[in-house]
Formats: sequence, structure tokens, C-alpha cells
Amino acid sequence: MVLQVKICGLKDDESVLTAIEAGADFIGLVFFPKSPRHLEITEAAKLADLARGRVKIVALVVDASNDELAEIITHVAPDYLQLHGRETPERVDEISKLYQIPLIKAIGVKTQDDALLADDYPMAEIILFDAKADPKISELPGGNGIPFDWEALSGQKEQRNFMLSGGLNAENVKTAITLTGATIVDVSSGVERAVGVKDTGLIKTFIETVKTA
Repeated sequence: MVLQVKICGLKDDESVLTAIEAGADFIGLVFFPKSPRHLEITEAAKLADLARGRVKIVALVVDASNDELAEIITHVAPDYLQLHGRETPERVDEISKLYQIPLIKAIGVKTQDDALLADDYPMAEIILFDAKADPKISELPGGNGIPFDWEALSGQKEQRNFMLSGGLNAENVKTAITLTGATIVDVSSGVERAVGVKDTGLIKTFIETVKTA
């Protein structure tokens, strides 16, 4: 099985084109003002147009309102919404019914009990397991470059295909895939030369490493 790759937090044409040409399957555009990877709607729309039809476009939001979601869907037209906040199952179900767009629900993981929360989100097309953020250290729910104990996902591969994130880079991603059985891997800070600044060489290396795993 060929593994899939999502490069998240892209902010410029060069990074988007590099990801596409290197074989990424998804690109992530971030809509969260506290993030160094945040995009305004007009910027995101241009990047989405560059990528449309070539890779799947993911709009990452954190506890977004209906008005915010409607604006993103209208102007960016993503293929997926990635809900990366504290959205309850009821809220995710509401978004699914309102917008009829495939959803990725992020679950912050520290222990196996955290991973079991994925069972509460059958309406999400993809579950993304990420490292649970410590609010004392960072206001960001993801993109902190911190891996978690992948053994916490024991048994998940028998239940669902899922996306894995959290501190991944070209050096550890093969091990992460082997231990978890993830079918999709998601990277952001692991392909950056500075916070929020993507490195095209690291993007290429990461994708090549995954595709040959």
C-alpha cells in the first residue's frame, strides 16, 4: 500500500508547488490567528487555486464559528475541513450536516484513553491523531513539533485508517508508520527551517522518505 502525505501550514506558492511536485496527497492551509502559519482568506484562496485538482486541499480550523466556516468554504473551496479544536461530537455532526464537506477530526493523544475518543466521531471521514498540546507551553493545538507515545495507538489500525501527526520528520517517520500502522502522515514543523517557514528541501525529503517506506 502506498502511504499518503499531508504537508500542513503552507503559506507561499513555492512551498505549495514543491509539495505537489514531490508527490504530496494533501496540503493544509491554516485558519487560526494565533498560529504562525495562519492565512488570510485572500492568501489562502490564491494558494488553493494553485493546488486545485492536483492535491486535496485541507482547511484547518480551531473551534471556528459557522460564519468563519462559511467564508472559508465560499472563498477557498477546500476538499476537507480539519477540525483541530475542542469540537464536540455534536458540533462535528452539526458541521457535517450544514456544509456537506468531508471532515478530518483531530484528536490530541497522550494516553491510550485519549485515542479511544476517536470512537465518538464516526461522522468524520478521517481521524487525525496528534500530540496533545500542553496549554502551559503553547496556545497552539498542533504544529508544536512534539511527538507522543505511538504505543498509545495500539489497536487503532484494526479499527480505522487514520492520519498521524505530531513531531514527525524524515528521521522518525518510518518508525512512526511501523509502530502505528498509519496510512496517512501529516507534517508541519518537521519540514520548516524556522517557525512557520517551510524548507523546500525538507518537504521533498520527507515525502520521498514516506513514499519509499
